[in-house]
Amino acid sequence: CVGGCIWYLESRAIQESPRKCMHLFRNVSKQWITFQHFNFLRRMYVTQLNRSLNQQVKPKPEPVASPFLEKTSSGQAKLEIYEMKPLPSPSLSLSRKPEEKELMEPESASIIEGSIDVGKETKGEKQWKEMKLHVADLPGILARLSKIKLTALVVSTTAAGFALAPGPFDWHCFLLTSVGTGLASCAANSINQFFEVPFDSNMNRTKNRPLVRGQISPLLAVSFAICCAVPGVALLTWGVNPLTGALGVFNIFLYTCCYTPLKRVSIANTWVGAVVGAIPPVMGWTAATGSLDAGAFLLGGILYSWQFPHFNALSWGLREDYSRGGYCMMSVTHPALCRRVALRHCLALVALSASAPVLDVTTWTFPVIALPINLYISYLGFRFYADADRPSSRRLFFCSLWHLPLLLLLMLTCKRPQRPDGAPCQL
Repeated sequence: CVGGCIWYLESRAIQESPRKCMHLFRNVSKQWITFQHFNFLRRMYVTQLNRSLNQQVKPKPEPVASPFLEKTSSGQAKLEIYEMKPLPSPSLSLSRKPEEKELMEPESASIIEGSIDVGKETKGEKQWKEMKLHVADLPGILARLSKIKLTALVVSTTAAGFALAPGPFDWHCFLLTSVGTGLASCAANSINQFFEVPFDSNMNRTKNRPLVRGQISPLLAVSFAICCAVPGVALLTWGVNPLTGALGVFNIFLYTCCYTPLKRVSIANTWVGAVVGAIPPVMGWTAATGSLDAGAFLLGGILYSWQFPHFNALSWGLREDYSRGGYCMMSVTHPALCRRVALRHCLALVALSASAPVLDVTTWTFPVIALPINLYISYLGFRFYADADRPSSRRLFFCSLWHLPLLLLLMLTCKRPQRPDGAPCQL
């Protein structure tokens, strides 16, 4: 009896052991990291890494086209009800002639084909279509690619620096400087838009740029930038002087390789961008004199300080856009600092204007007649600092648009006269 019990237990253990081993193996295998785990982790890592770099716009999923919907020429969908004949009863179908059956089949087939064609037409009209580039539209597209208004402002500040420099006015050198600076600015702006296509598509202010809308290919945009940069730098280097050409190359590098990527990293991009805007009048001065004098640094300082109330007020009304695009701006991350910096540089414009006659750039009349507009922009800067709302920022921004041209015009009217030997007259 005992032997039979032992034999029964041994046979039971032998039968259960494979099942227990398989169950144990399954429990352990659930805790192992298999190839599918590694593949899933790799795919998640690549997706998270490239999310900010590769942003693609996907069209909305098309609904199933109904055979009863048709898009009219006016753009409104009307419900077209086809005339459906009643189904014949079994008794009538038996008595129907073969000729009538043959006539009925093509009619029903034409109705089905017509409904399918309507569905295809509706779906084809709603699908995305590739935009074709026409030669007549190319000048306008390239003008928006190069930010023609910003380029005009850059050229005007360069011309002001050339006109304020001491010495006789050389028209040939002035034209070469203006054209070279304009071409360099077009190249820098085009490269800037080429780098920021994925981020501009998320902002309302920049979503209609040519590269974002696909009106121009990236290859054509880069080719246009190269075709502007090479002759522009060549004109400034060999047509004007090497110092002006070096400043032009440095400004393109600073704008495209430093300021553009820094916009997504640190608020220091605003200070770097202010340096970019301060170099054009310095280029105009060096083109006329061939050297970096105190007057060149004065003009650069005025443009440097002017850009803070101008851009800080502009960015204050675009905080939602900048945050949506992922740009690190003072108005988004440091709003209090944004208002303080704008006010400080409004007051700095008063001090810089007062130093112009000390550096023999203008007469002492200039700081007196420029004091009202400098005090007015300082008052608007204080209102922007105190109120911190959209109306105050808008008033400061629009004031900066006319303040700079008027200030440079006053400097030109009060330019210190020169003696025949080129030295400034002491008044």
